[in-house]
Amino acid sequence: MSGTSASLQPPADAAKPVRHPDAPAPGELLGAHYGQCFGCGGEQPHGLHLAARAGEGVSITAEFTVRPEHQGAPGLAHGGILATALDETLGSLNWLLRTIAVTGRLETDFVRPVPVGTTLHLEAEVTAVAGRKIYSTATGRVGGPGGPVAVRADALFIEVKVEHFVHHGREEEIQAAMNDPDQIRRARAFEVNP
Repeated sequence: MSGTSASLQPPADAAKPVRHPDAPAPGELLGAHYGQCFGCGGEQPHGLHLAARAGEGVSITAEFTVRPEHQGAPGLAHGGILATALDETLGSLNWLLRTIAVTGRLETDFVRPVPVGTTLHLEAEVTAVAGRKIYSTATGRVGGPGGPVAVRADALFIEVKVEHFVHHGREEEIQAAMNDPDQIRRARAFEVNP
């Protein structure tokens, strides 16, 4: 990405990311981390319903289709929606590390408009880890995985403990997530965003 700020540059002693041995297998659908998540949750009628799949190494692919409720300018995706798709995709990478992390910084380049009805194909990977800091990058393309770049982003995620969400979230949603009988969804419920 061009113009990335210094805060998104890994330090010289940063480690190469290592996929957790219990991470989903390449090609496996990650599913929603929380039903009410605007990015990936199926219980949000106007959400993105972003579907992410584990890739090789510490990478994922994802896609979502821009619907009329995602418009900014007439007939085009709102830039905030595109940034949300990038943030959701980048945050899903942490599942491959089996780390709970929140977005610390996200820098986005908007390269070309994304029309309503378009499916945005996203690719993301973790590039480095330094202590609690996780550095990653993503690209969104229109017309297929090999299509022209529409958006791209670099991000810094910060590893946190689950208590971060318990202290800052609303109790009823925290309890609903903690009581989910699906072990994987319960574990994933606390993986992205502050």
